[in-house]
Amino acid sequence: MKSEVRKPGRIQNFLATFGPGVITGAADDDPAGIATYSIAGAKHGLGLLYTAFFTWPLMGAVQMMCARVGMVTGQGLIGSLRQKFPKPVIVVAAFSLFAANTLNIGADLAGMGDAAEMLTHIDSKVFVILFGCAIAVATVKFSYQRIAKWLKWLALALFAYVACAFLVVEDWSKVASATFIPQWPKDNEAWKTMVAILGTTISPYLFFWQASQEVEEKKGKGQRSKAQREGAASEEIQTRKWDVGIGTFFSNLVMYFVIVTTAVTLHLHGVTEIETSRQAAEALRPLAGNFATLLYTLGVVAVGFLAIPTLAGSAAYAFAETFRWKQGLNEKPHSAKRFYLVVVISTALGVCFDFIGFNPIKALFWSAIVNGVLAPFLLVGILVVASNKKLMKGQPSHALNRWIVGLTTALMFGAAAALFLL
Repeated sequence: MKSEVRKPGRIQNFLATFGPGVITGAADDDPAGIATYSIAGAKHGLGLLYTAFFTWPLMGAVQMMCARVGMVTGQGLIGSLRQKFPKPVIVVAAFSLFAANTLNIGADLAGMGDAAEMLTHIDSKVFVILFGCAIAVATVKFSYQRIAKWLKWLALALFAYVACAFLVVEDWSKVASATFIPQWPKDNEAWKTMVAILGTTISPYLFFWQASQEVEEKKGKGQRSKAQREGAASEEIQTRKWDVGIGTFFSNLVMYFVIVTTAVTLHLHGVTEIETSRQAAEALRPLAGNFATLLYTLGVVAVGFLAIPTLAGSAAYAFAETFRWKQGLNEKPHSAKRFYLVVVISTALGVCFDFIGFNPIKALFWSAIVNGVLAPFLLVGILVVASNKKLMKGQPSHALNRWIVGLTTALMFGAAAALFLL
């Protein structure tokens, strides 16, 4: 007697839609993001809380456009940009991404090391080396499918920040008011924080990682050549919309609760200047209790393991497509040596940064500002590619998506300009 084959249920079908969008959304809440949101809450209270939901559709539209480029062209962003822009521009973009990502990796490792030192009382620099080596080895050794599976599970660590908020908030009416009644940034510090929030939410490395993940997904299905990967069924695009929508919403929800937590504890009690992630966590202890502090600290370590492979990986993809190297996390190290070398060098330089005495939280914050200034220039190029019918194989981004990304680009240019003018 033949055994019955059980059809997947609705929940299984729903969970099956989780893919590159969820990973990218979760990776957005790296230690740089957590630091930026903590600074926003500590320095400005609930004043910038509304940005958490204001930036969600913007981030979602940008990531979906990048996903669509990867899905229908069968190549990453640089590969597509290379067909519309001269090579010197592409080379500058690749090196700029590498530099920004390497700084971000160094800052993330420092934040992770500080958090681990607080938990174990072992020197943070020991953890910086251990974490850096572990992440580099795992990224080089394991396949994309295994790495993607781990990253999905690590995304659950972000719920620590949701739990933190519910432990410390007593008056949710004030939180609700700040959520739905925006406050215009009043000074240079507020504008600086706004640019940092935009830069860490709509971040260049996520653009490249999203498109390259789509290529890896197709390679995993046996579509090894670019010609095999070109084009995407409407069902595939619809599934990715759900995936990106859920991932970006989750990312911004975490941002929301980090700002809430630090606003109602640190800001309310006059702790407005945060110098290290350890200081932020320790400042929470007398105000929110040991459990809230533990959740905050563990979250920093977990999201670092989630984000750093995407930072190093996106830079490697950019270089590989710029110089036409063999690439991909599914490739064996001996067959894609230069691709993996970029991953290792970027991570190693990040480790080295932590031995030259820079302030981790300020580096995290300023890396977000740099991303906020660079991102709109990249968005212009992505818009050009995504709107081109020939390049997009007759499946360009829809008009609404282009309008939202265009608005996002204008807002990011405007915020950056306001920062410098003020």
